[in-house]
This record gives sequence, structure tokens and C-alpha cells, in this order.
Amino acid sequence: MKNKNLKLEDLRKKNGYTYQIMADKVGICKAYYWQIEHNNRRLYYDLAKKIAAVFNLKPDDIFFD
Repeated sequence: MKNKNLKLEDLRKKNGYTYQIMADKVGICKAYYWQIEHNNRRLYYDLAKKIAAVFNLKPDDIFFD
């Protein structure tokens, strides 16, 4: 099972997005997004939907195996 945060990092890097770009796309600050990717902040479903939408995926595709 791949860690959800590693999936987020992989997707972000594969698409050439920085932490700031991702944060801007989902409407949060860069530090908050960084904390999500580094498992320092809880990820709520509403935000998970926004992050998944950036990559044209469903939340289940990113956050569940």
C-alpha cells in the first residue's frame, strides 16, 4: 500500500507543480499544503476532493488503495 502522501508528492512532481502552485489551485496557503504532504496536517474530505480535481482524479484514486 502506497502512502497517500507519497502519491500526492509523485502526482505534484509529475505535473511540474510546486507546493505554491498546488496551494493556489486548492485555495490554501503553501505551508498548509506542505504539511499535508508531510503528514503534519490532517486532510479533510472537502480538501481531498479539491486536490483530486487538480489531477482530474477521484479522491479514492489518490487516498485509498
